[in-house]
Amino acid sequence: MTSQVSSPAEQADGADETVVGAQRKPVGTKDVRRLDRVIIRFAGDSGDGMQLTGDRFTSETASFGNDLSTLPNFPAEIRAPAGTLPGVSSFQLHFADHDILTPGDAPNVLVAMNPAALKANVGDLPRGAEIIVNTDEFTKRAMQKVGYDTSPLEDGSLDGYRLHPVPLTTLTVEALTEFDLSRKEAERSKNMFALGLLSWMYHRPTEGTEKFLQSKFAKKPEIAAANIAAYRAGWNFGETTEDFAVSYEVAPAATAFPPGTYRNISGNLSLAYGLIAASRQADLPLFLGSYPITPASDILHELSRHKNFGVRTFQAEDEIAGIGAALGAAFGGSLAVTTTSGPGVALKSETIGLAVSLELPLLVVDIQRGGPSTGLPTKTEQADLLQAMYGRNGEAPVPVVAPRTPADCFDAALEAARIALTYRTPVFLLSDGYLANGSEPWRIPGTDELPDLAVRFAQGPNHTLDDGTEVFWPYKRDPHTLARPWAVPGTPGLEHRIGGIEKQDGTGNISYDPANHDFMVRTRQAKVDGITVPDLEVDDPDGARTLVLGWGSTYGPITAAVRRLRTAGEPVAQAHLRHLNPFPANLGAVLKRYDKVVVPEMNLGQLATLIRAKYLVDAQSYNQVNGMPFKAEQLATVLKEAIDG
Repeated sequence: MTSQVSSPAEQADGADETVVGAQRKPVGTKDVRRLDRVIIRFAGDSGDGMQLTGDRFTSETASFGNDLSTLPNFPAEIRAPAGTLPGVSSFQLHFADHDILTPGDAPNVLVAMNPAALKANVGDLPRGAEIIVNTDEFTKRAMQKVGYDTSPLEDGSLDGYRLHPVPLTTLTVEALTEFDLSRKEAERSKNMFALGLLSWMYHRPTEGTEKFLQSKFAKKPEIAAANIAAYRAGWNFGETTEDFAVSYEVAPAATAFPPGTYRNISGNLSLAYGLIAASRQADLPLFLGSYPITPASDILHELSRHKNFGVRTFQAEDEIAGIGAALGAAFGGSLAVTTTSGPGVALKSETIGLAVSLELPLLVVDIQRGGPSTGLPTKTEQADLLQAMYGRNGEAPVPVVAPRTPADCFDAALEAARIALTYRTPVFLLSDGYLANGSEPWRIPGTDELPDLAVRFAQGPNHTLDDGTEVFWPYKRDPHTLARPWAVPGTPGLEHRIGGIEKQDGTGNISYDPANHDFMVRTRQAKVDGITVPDLEVDDPDGARTLVLGWGSTYGPITAAVRRLRTAGEPVAQAHLRHLNPFPANLGAVLKRYDKVVVPEMNLGQLATLIRAKYLVDAQSYNQVNGMPFKAEQLATVLKEAIDG
C-alpha cells in the first residue's frame, strides 16, 4: 500500500502512548468519535489467523495515511496446543494522526478470540479499555484449560472494561450459509468477520482487503468469496448492532511526514530492498547464501523473488555451507550476504574469521532473538552485540552497524554495503525480531538519493619489483582505506593465493614470520578503526546534564520516553548509535559533556560494558531481557529517577 503525503512534519509526539480527548459528531443513528491515536491488539489461538488479521488492518491503515507501528507476537512452537496460554498469538497496532514511535504501551482495544487470549492479554489493558470477545469459545472446558473457574464474562472481573460479547463463530457460520462449506471450513473465516467489525469501528478502507483475499485465494474462488462475505458481514454487524453505538475516526497523519510516496514496510522487507538497492548501486550481482532460521527467513523468501534484479539465492543445507557459499561469491565478485540469527552466527564464526583474513566484502545479517541456545526464537533481544564484536578466534575485527526502526533497515543495509565494499571487510548488520516483524510507513526514496557504491576491480599489475618486473600483489593496500585490491578470478595476470593461513604483507605468500603476523593483525585492526562514519548527533535542546544513549531497536521507546519527559519540563539529552564498531569519532567527547549517561538495552549491559571500557565513563545500565521491547512509560520513569538522583 502506498499513500501520498504533501506537507512536511510539524508535529512531535509529546506523550507517545496516551489516547487523548475525543470529539463526537452524530452520523445517522451512530455517533462518530474523533481520536488522535488508537492501540489495538488482536489475540487468539495460533490457528486463528491473528497475524493475517493484524497485517490486513495495518495495510489498510497505511493506505489511509496514518502513522503506525506494529508488534506481532507469536508462539515459538509450530503448533502449540489449541486453546492454551503458550499457544496465544497476538498482533498489536498503534496508529495515529501524527508522528508516533512505538506499538504502544497498553492497548485501548483487545479482540480476544478465546479464553486463553483474554487471560494472556487482559493484564496489559488500562481500565476503561474495550474488550471484544468471541463468546462462542467460552465453553466450560476451554475456560478450565486456562484456569478460569467461573466465566470472566459473567463474574464481574471485567467490570472495569467496556465489554462487547460477540458470538463471532456463530455469526460467521450464519453469514456463510449460502456457500458449500462445512461448518469447520466456515468457522475459519471468523477472523475476517472480526476484521470487518474493526474496520467499521475505525473507518478503515475495505477495497484493499477484498482485492487481497481475491488474490490470495485465486485458485479457490469459493474460499475467496466466503472470506469476503465474512468480512462484509462483520462490517454490517458493526453498522447495525446496538452494542456498538460509537465508531471512531483517526485522521490521516498528513503533517507527520516529509513529502513523498509512502508504503507500509516491515524491517525484514526493508532490509531485503536495501540489499537489492545496494547491489544495483554497486553494479554487482547480489548473492545470498543462507539457512532458514527465525526471525531471518523472510529475507531469504523475499530476495528469492527478485531474480530480475540479478539476485541469486542459495538455501544451503546448514549455516556453515550458507556462509561458505556467500564468501565464495564474494571472491567471485558479487555483493555477498548471509542471513541468520544468534545460533547461526555461532556456526558461522570460523568463516567470518576467514573473511577477515581474506579481506573480502561480506554482509553478515544477524536478526537477533532471545537466547541462549534456542532460547526464545520468536521473541526479541539485543544480546548478540558482544558476539558480533568478539565472537571469533584470534584478533578478527569486524565493523558493526545497527538499524533503529523497520524503515531504517533499508538505509542500514546500504551503509553496511558501503563499508564492506570500500574497506574489503565482512560487516555485521544487527537487526532484531522487533524490527524484523514490526512495520511502519516508509518513504520510498528516488534513485538519485541513493549512495554511489561503484566498485573498481583490479585490472592489472599494481607493483613493480626491483628488477622492473610488473606483478600483482593481492595485499598491496590503498593508502587511505587500507583495503586490498579485489581481483576477480579469471582476470589475466592477476592470479593470487588466498586462504586462512597468515599471508605476507603485499605478496600474499604464506608467512609464519612473527613480525609479519603482528603487522597484519595490527593493519586489519587499523583498517576497521579508520572506517569513516558520521559523528554522533545529540538531541539536546535543553542543556541537559543527563544523556540517554541507545542503539538498535530501542530508538522508538527511548525517543517516546524522552518526549514525555520534555513535555513534563524535564531536561534530558538523547543520542543513538548506528555504528558500534568503530564508534563515531566524537563519542568520547559527547559522553564527557554529561554528568550521567544511561544506556537502556535489551540485554544485560553489553553496550554499557563497551562504553565503560573504552571511555572510562560511569555509564548506568538499564536492562530488560523478557523477549519484549521496552515500554515508553517504563523508560520515562527510569530516566526521571536518573535525572533526580
